[in-house]
Amino acid sequence: MLRKHLDYYMRYLDHDIPAGIVVFLVALPLCLGIAVASGAPPFSGVIAGIVGGLVISVVSGSQLSVSGPAAGLTVIVAAAVDKHGLGGMLLAVALAGLIQIGMGYARAGVIGAYFPSAVIKGMLAAIGLILIMKQLPHAVGYDADAESDLSFLEDDNNATFSFVWSSMSSISPGATIVALASLAILLFWETERVKENRFLSLVPGPLVAVVFGVLFNVLAQSLAPALGIAPQHLVTLPQIFGPMQFAAEIRFPDFGLLTNYHIYVTAATLALVGSLETLLSLEAVDKLDPLKRTAPTNQELKAQGVGNFISGMMGGLPITAVIVRSSANINAGAHTKVACIVHGVLLLLSVMFLAAVLNMIPLACLAAVLLLTGYKLAKPKLVIEQFEKGFAQFAPFAVTIAAILLTDLLKGMAIGMAVGLFFVLYGNYHSAFTLTRDNKNYLLRLQKDVSFLNRAPLRNLLADIEEDSYVVIDGTRATFIDHDIMETLEDFMKAAGDNNIRVELKNVRGLAPAPVMVAA
Repeated sequence: MLRKHLDYYMRYLDHDIPAGIVVFLVALPLCLGIAVASGAPPFSGVIAGIVGGLVISVVSGSQLSVSGPAAGLTVIVAAAVDKHGLGGMLLAVALAGLIQIGMGYARAGVIGAYFPSAVIKGMLAAIGLILIMKQLPHAVGYDADAESDLSFLEDDNNATFSFVWSSMSSISPGATIVALASLAILLFWETERVKENRFLSLVPGPLVAVVFGVLFNVLAQSLAPALGIAPQHLVTLPQIFGPMQFAAEIRFPDFGLLTNYHIYVTAATLALVGSLETLLSLEAVDKLDPLKRTAPTNQELKAQGVGNFISGMMGGLPITAVIVRSSANINAGAHTKVACIVHGVLLLLSVMFLAAVLNMIPLACLAAVLLLTGYKLAKPKLVIEQFEKGFAQFAPFAVTIAAILLTDLLKGMAIGMAVGLFFVLYGNYHSAFTLTRDNKNYLLRLQKDVSFLNRAPLRNLLADIEEDSYVVIDGTRATFIDHDIMETLEDFMKAAGDNNIRVELKNVRGLAPAPVMVAA
């Protein structure tokens, strides 16, 4: 069996190794940028990418999914770092991993199906908007409070608006030029001209943007110092060379916070949101897979749990399956999980031996990458699509966005779920049964599921039936009839004789005919 698996993976090395290189080039700036946006050290982002490539890909049942730090969790991570410090955040990540392992064994892989798509899309759109607001000051090199402005605090979203406005009056020319040029490069790299070019399509746009930013700053420092980018606006990785120095930089969770209730709330939030993003990404990857393989969702939750536990214990960010890197993996021609493993190996080697080079990257480049990521999450086309689906879809979507922007991610999701549930119940409330009348002949048709929520409108309809009528109660289409509904129908049938109302039952299981009824 082992020999068979090895032969399978060896067969596609000519596809998987080049694909792994492409994914590495896409993942490196994203790992650094997401760490910066989360208020965590850039080293934490790279650690998460390494664990995603070398651990999760091995345990996962998916051949093409790529895991790493995700923009969708930056809100939660930044709040954890702000409230509990780096050690507290790492503890929450490790605990979230244990929760995900438990979810996998509890077969919770179907959890994604129970969240309305409108609420999930609203969550991602809200994260995109916050990402844009938080990265705009950084893209223009706003110097005031240079360290804290990298954070992504979910409990201070209102202050973000004034902060963005203030930053616009303190623009750094060099950082602004790099950010605008990087955005132009990224947008150009998504055009059909680049995609159809055999050579350019193999080079990731984020890598080109990063190379431009480094070259611009090097030239500006020597030729036009006024356009140079200040050191606090460059990537700051520890000066590492070799495995020993790498191991010395690993940070561990603060286990003293195990008695802090809020750590467990953060861990549960990370586990839930991360699992949702993973399952949605996995579903998308399965659809993109040319071989149409289907990854086991419960095994994926276990794999993500193992990865998050290790990442948290080693100083890394929380990890999810990420559709951006996964789609890049598929587009680059990957056939098996070897491509993801190759990308993890390259991330490890880069941080061990190329830290000095990585520290030359302007953070404005990474801000540009994240600005475009935020736009894709909250693009106007998405809003229009949700609006065209009708009010029942648009309302939960819009309320989720507003609630997250005005409160925080967890409360916003809860409010969005409540609104989504309201529309589900509202739809069921009005479609559970129909009453058709022809003179004094009535047809009461019970549809699919009839619950206790429909008891009041059912009573009102039955009360309107006139004397000397003939009523047919048809339960053919009903798959579930609540006990309260059955009692309401029994009470109506018992009182029907007083008004000379005859009742016929048709496929209403569990309801006995009364003497005044004509049995079907």
